[in-house]
Amino acid sequence: MSGILAGKRILVTGVLTESSIAFHAAKVAQEEGAEVILTGFGRLTLVERIAKRLPKPAPVIELDVTNQEHLDGLADRVREIQGEGGAGLDGIVHSIAFGPQGAFNFLEGTWEDVGTAVQVSAYSLKSLTMACLPLMGRGGSVVGLTFDAQVAWPKYDWMGVAKAALESTNRYLARDLGARNVRCNLISAGPIKSMAAKSIPGFEELADVWNHRAPIGWDLSDPEPAGRGVVGLLSDFFPKTTGEIVHVDGGVHMMGA
Repeated sequence: MSGILAGKRILVTGVLTESSIAFHAAKVAQEEGAEVILTGFGRLTLVERIAKRLPKPAPVIELDVTNQEHLDGLADRVREIQGEGGAGLDGIVHSIAFGPQGAFNFLEGTWEDVGTAVQVSAYSLKSLTMACLPLMGRGGSVVGLTFDAQVAWPKYDWMGVAKAALESTNRYLARDLGARNVRCNLISAGPIKSMAAKSIPGFEELADVWNHRAPIGWDLSDPEPAGRGVVGLLSDFFPKTTGEIVHVDGGVHMMGA
């Protein structure tokens, strides 16, 4: 199969519904020639059902990024799926974020809530990457998803802090893994009406900024542009780009106050 990911093996986390950016990243990756493996947490049967809606049904591995046993066994699970002579991984998509409801109240958020948000949404980028590193002997590309942490968004509160931590984690990973030919970058996507968005209090107010300020326009119901951005960074078309944040947000990030 031809395509910009022809012959590559990609692990994609965070597929939950067809409205997930991760689902569209996996879909476009397959269309561009990649072999895709998914991970799921909690609603594993739902992920397995959604995996069958990809152009080519993808295997699903259970993965809780806060469970060290899951992380320690991840490389072996991938090898089991690939079989004898498996080629390891060429890319990882980190599409994992979670904040308890308390994390969406900045002044009253407890460390228990904030710590959970930071561990799941930021530290997991390092945890996931290190768990997969034994499979990336030839190097490769790690791509995560963020929501612009340069400013303080209404209602986003400690999740915004967690995203800032994610963006910093990406830079440090890029620094330390460059010698292994592993590139680490993020896509900063605008708001998408996904299942995850429904858990954010005041999401509609937050999203309304894009409806009025994106110079090239923004469709809250279309995750594919962000998915295509992920696939672009997974490809070899950016061989010397690492530690970067690529905005796929209709241009809102460049607009003044």
